[in-house]
Amino acid sequence: MSVDHVTVLRGEEELFGRTAHLFATASEITCAARDLNTWAATHRHPRDARQVSTPRLRKLFRPGVLLNPSTAQHVRWVSAQGAAVRITPDDINETIIIDRRFAILAGDLVDGRRDYGVVTEPTVVQNVASLFDAAWRSATDLAVYDAQHAELRALAPRVLELLASGCKDETAARTLGLGVRTYRRRVAELMTALGAESRFQAGARARDLGLI
Repeated sequence: MSVDHVTVLRGEEELFGRTAHLFATASEITCAARDLNTWAATHRHPRDARQVSTPRLRKLFRPGVLLNPSTAQHVRWVSAQGAAVRITPDDINETIIIDRRFAILAGDLVDGRRDYGVVTEPTVVQNVASLFDAAWRSATDLAVYDAQHAELRALAPRVLELLASGCKDETAARTLGLGVRTYRRRVAELMTALGAESRFQAGARARDLGLI
């Protein structure tokens, strides 16, 4: 469906089919994502499309992607391949911008399917790009973030298990060999990484990311 300068694509298959040629010829791609599932279709390569050149890549992720060992490994691999990767604790609009000419906006996941809006109006694309640039400037380089939060990543699986068990903070802290205040600080840091405002929401986000 197309309305003026916005085309709505229904699901990943249509997104892949309608935009693969844009990725194949792109010279610059910027991507903002909360996890690796939103843009899974854009990682595929059509049989009849060859990458004309290697695009300049900038990828912005929420911290939750680093809590799952498999997704963290993928993010680090992307960085090793030459992409600039940064991490932000702030909420972000899941967006891909191609050559600052096209913006792809991800909708919410509903009944297992996500719709996407492809925008070609130059002013709107520029506004979306400006929002991304602002988020990028305030984000932290992947290597720096990794080093700063190594302890949290190591503790995250056990903390999530203890939260899910419903035990008291004092019991959880004792189990981990931490003081209660230190444990609560780690829980708060984990909630921030997951983009959660409550412990219940943290559990839901953790399940979405395959952490529990």
